[in-house]
Amino acid sequence: MSRRLFQLTTCFSFQRTLSQKPTMSERATFAAGCFWGVEHLYNKHFKQYGITTKVGYIGGNIDHPSYKQVCTGQTDHAEAVEIVFDPKRIDYGTLIEFFYKMHDPTTLNAQGPDKGTQYRSAIFYHSNEQKQVAEQMTARIQEKHYKGKKIVTDIVPSGPFYDAETYHQLYLENNPDGYECPSHFLRW
Repeated sequence: MSRRLFQLTTCFSFQRTLSQKPTMSERATFAAGCFWGVEHLYNKHFKQYGITTKVGYIGGNIDHPSYKQVCTGQTDHAEAVEIVFDPKRIDYGTLIEFFYKMHDPTTLNAQGPDKGTQYRSAIFYHSNEQKQVAEQMTARIQEKHYKGKKIVTDIVPSGPFYDAETYHQLYLENNPDGYECPSHFLRW
């Protein structure tokens, strides 16, 4: 039995190798207010580079929170978008620059009319390299675009990411007339 399983596994792996070119992918996780608008803008501007997105909750104090729980502000989760990307097609620094360009990183726990810790500005890094890039980009963008206003974005290690409910995924693509936070627009 184990020999047959080995043969099947080897055969499957070999066929998969022939039919698919391996791609190196990374994850980027950003919180910038209501996740519907954040996901929508990333897909609008970077889908052609092969990114995939999902929205969910990160940085809180309970496992598997619901939207209703997160909205109370008591779980300490942020609404966030997780982006899977190929760094050969789009680099992490470009995604961070866009993050700063599309929301107001100088407002604490708020984006436009949306207020609460779930709407905070945060970069959740997945490696030390991502942390360094995030810190360098933040300093550069602070100097170039936000003189006189302090960027309050948290740069923190990524933890468990809990997918939001299905109806939140690609919300504005599926509901073109749905609510979009008025603070999500390109600033430069």
